[in-house]
Amino acid sequence: MRKTTARTLIAAALVLGVAAGPALTPAFADTPPAAAQPVPQASGPDLSAVIAGLPRADATAALVRVGGSGGSWQGSAGVHDLETNAPADPAARFRAGSVTKVFTAATVLQLAAEGRIDLDRTARSYLPELIPGRYAAVTVRQLLNHTHGIPAANLPGETVEEWYARRFDVHTPEELVRAATAQPREFAPGTRQHYLNIGYTIAGLIVERVTGDSYEHQVERRILKPLHLRNTYFPRGAAGITGPYNHGYQTMRLDDGTTGLRDVSEWGTSDTWAAGDLVSTTADLEHFTRALFKGRVVRGPLLEEMFTLPKVPDLGSGDPAAYSVGLSMKKLGGHEVWGKTGGRWGYNTAIASTRDGSRTLVYSVNATDAKGQDMNRTALRLMVAAYGLPE
Repeated sequence: MRKTTARTLIAAALVLGVAAGPALTPAFADTPPAAAQPVPQASGPDLSAVIAGLPRADATAALVRVGGSGGSWQGSAGVHDLETNAPADPAARFRAGSVTKVFTAATVLQLAAEGRIDLDRTARSYLPELIPGRYAAVTVRQLLNHTHGIPAANLPGETVEEWYARRFDVHTPEELVRAATAQPREFAPGTRQHYLNIGYTIAGLIVERVTGDSYEHQVERRILKPLHLRNTYFPRGAAGITGPYNHGYQTMRLDDGTTGLRDVSEWGTSDTWAAGDLVSTTADLEHFTRALFKGRVVRGPLLEEMFTLPKVPDLGSGDPAAYSVGLSMKKLGGHEVWGKTGGRWGYNTAIASTRDGSRTLVYSVNATDAKGQDMNRTALRLMVAAYGLPE
C-alpha cells in the first residue's frame, strides 16, 4: 500500500466523516451496475456510501470487493465514460499498476523455492553485463524489499502534460536499468528503504535470465493459469486495454489552456514492465489475494519473506520500513493490514488483507489524480472504511 502517514489518514478520515472500527455482515445479492449496493450492518460505516455520488472531482468510477469471515460485499459506482455516462461496468478490466509487484515477487520466490534464484546472491552475479561495479553488493532480496539504493531511471518530462505527450514512448527494461545504474547510489545497500520501480525491473530480468523464458510467460504459467485468472494479462507493449474497461481520466491542462479531464485510458506501460504493467479485474485480484494469503501461491518459509519488514528506516521520512518483499503493511483498526496499492494514469488499485484472511479488500478507483502526492480521496475512504483508522 502507498506509504501514507497516520496523520494524513486520520485527518482525511475525520474530514470525510468515516468512523473507525467497521463491522461487515454478509451481503450476497447482485450489485446494481448504476450504483453501489447498500450493505446491512449493525455498526460502522456503509461501504456503499463511500462510493456513492460518483463521478465527482477525484474519481469517475469505483469497483470494490470486500471478503473474508466477516462477510462479503461488492459494489460499483460511477460511469463507464464521461461521454455516454453509461453505468460503470462492475466486471471491467483496469490497470493494476504496482500491484504487479506482488506477482513479480511471488514468481521470484517460487524460483527461490526451486533453487534457481538465491535471495542472498547479488543481482550482478545474474546480470554481470548490466549491473555495474558500484552496485555489485546489491542482493535479490534487496531488490524486492526496496533496500538496494539504486535510484530511479531519469525519463524525459517534468509535468503530466509532458508525460502525456510521450505516453507512447517505448522503453526496454535494459535501457531503464542502464539509466538508473549509471547514477550514484542513494545509500549503501541494506541501510535504508526507498520505494521505487527499478528493483522490480531488475528482478524481472533475473527471472528471464534463470528461466530462459519471458517474464510474462513465467508469471502466466506459475500464477495466472493455475489460479484461473482469465481476465488478468500483460499488455506486452500495447497502450490500450483489451476487453471491457471503464475509461480513466486525468486532470491536466487541455489544448485550449484550461484545466480539465483528459481520457488517459490508452497509455503505454513499458516504463514500469515487471513493476507495474498488469491489467486485471477485482474478481481476479480478490481470488489471487485469498490464494496468496492461504499459502497457495508461495509455499513454506519463503512466504514469510512477504510478511517480514526490513529493520531499516525509510530514506525520506526516517520512519520504520513499511515494505516487505512484494507487500507493505499498515496498522489499521488495531490490526496489521498487508497489501499493495498501484497507480497508473486514470487508475488506482489496491489489494489488502489481514494476515489471517479474515477481511480482504480489493478496489479499482478511476482516479483523476492517480499519480498524485497524496492518496486519492475515494481510495483512502475505502481503506479506512474496510479496516478502521490507523493507530
